[in-house]
Amino acid sequence: MRILAVSDQESPFYYDHYAPGRLDGLDLILSCGDLSRDYLEFLGTLAGCPVVYVRGNHDDRLSVRPPEGCLCAEDRIVVCRGLRILGLGGSLRYQSGDNMYTEEEMRRRIARLRLQLWRYRGFDVLLTHAPARRIHDLESLPHRGFQCFVDLLDRYRPRYFVHGHVHLNYSRDLPRRVERGGTSIINAYQHYTFEY
Repeated sequence: MRILAVSDQESPFYYDHYAPGRLDGLDLILSCGDLSRDYLEFLGTLAGCPVVYVRGNHDDRLSVRPPEGCLCAEDRIVVCRGLRILGLGGSLRYQSGDNMYTEEEMRRRIARLRLQLWRYRGFDVLLTHAPARRIHDLESLPHRGFQCFVDLLDRYRPRYFVHGHVHLNYSRDLPRRVERGGTSIINAYQHYTFEY
C-alpha cells in the first residue's frame, strides 16, 4: 500500500505546481494537521483515495467546517484500507486554543480510548499532530512532544507513528524518519511517501 503523509505546509509539488498524474498510485493519504480544508479536499479528489486526518494546533476552523470527503480520526480508531489508525491531533498547550492540551489532558484522551483499543486489539498507525517526547521534538514548549505518545508506542508497538508540527526547516539536524522498537516514526512535514 502506497501512503502519502502530509503536514503543516502545503507542498508546491502537489498543489501550486501540480502536474496531472502526480498523485496517481496512492492508496491512502494521512494528514497530520495544520493544512487547509481546500488542500485536503484537493488531494483527496485528485488522488482518488481516502484522506484520513487529525487537527493541528492551528486547525480550530476544521471543527466548524471539516474538509468534505475526508475522514477525521480524532479521538478514535478508524479502519481504512484494512489499517487501524488511531488519531490524536493537537499540540502541547503553550497558549489558548481548542487543539492544545496539557500532558495530563492528552493522557485522559488516551484513557477514554481504552475500550476501542481493546476491541481493535491495538492499532497499526498512530496519527498525531505533535511528536512524542524526545523523538523528533524540540525543547521549546510550543514544539515539545507528549510523553504519553511514547507510552502508547511502547505498549502497542504500531508499525508506524506519523506526526507533524515540527517543521524540518527548524534545524538541519532534524531527521525525517527514525526506527524505535519496531515502529517507524515519520515526520510528515510538507509531504512524505512510504509503503505499508
